[in-house]
Amino acid sequence: MTLPFDLSTGAAIWMAVAIFVAAYIRGYSGFGYSAIVIAASGLVTNPLNFVAVVVLLETAMSLQAGRGAGPSIDWRRVWLLLAGAAVGLPLGLWALTGISESAAKAVISGYVLLMCVVLLAGWKLRQEVRGPSNLLAGLVSGLANAPGMGGLPLAAFFAAQPMPASVFRATLIAYFPLLDLYSAPLYFWAGLVSWDTLWAALWALPLTFLGNWVGGRHFFGTDPKDFRRFAILLLAGLAALGLGKALI
Repeated sequence: MTLPFDLSTGAAIWMAVAIFVAAYIRGYSGFGYSAIVIAASGLVTNPLNFVAVVVLLETAMSLQAGRGAGPSIDWRRVWLLLAGAAVGLPLGLWALTGISESAAKAVISGYVLLMCVVLLAGWKLRQEVRGPSNLLAGLVSGLANAPGMGGLPLAAFFAAQPMPASVFRATLIAYFPLLDLYSAPLYFWAGLVSWDTLWAALWALPLTFLGNWVGGRHFFGTDPKDFRRFAILLLAGLAALGLGKALI
């Protein structure tokens, strides 16, 4: 049987483990799935292969986790974020698909490392950021969604604000499926969607649902702050390995 993207058996096993771990972390902490899968894929294949795959799976997980989130969604913030992302995503795709595979790996890994530093720094704002500033946040998210990782800058942006956790989670749950609907035709136009994309997404779907479900039930009972730090350090480690490989 031919594996998607011509992955070897070892690479496929590596990606299966990475997908389950990423889904567990996402189910528990609410972020990190796309970034971990993309960073892990950069060690065994071209990470751009998995961009559309993680977008499909993120959409499925958002639908899985979306029950009961409606009343807490800040829709005004969602529309402002989408308006900014509508500009940022095409620009990000144009830049990312115009460079070599090794350069793409280096850019993606470097971006992930930078975002890990931002998340670990734990900067805080005195009040919630409302209005047009969310357009800029959406622009950055759109640029970052070119490699399928538009969630990291928003996770850092939202975490810095004194925002209720329910609003944080529900707003992201509403934002990402809408962003993914907009992203899909642009990924196809950029050549990032193929039959292998659909095959890989189908293959990864059970692992993703299982990991997301287990993580959502707080299976290991870990303190959320400690687990969040562990997740960021794991992501930073994968990104550092990917950056080293790309540079070598």
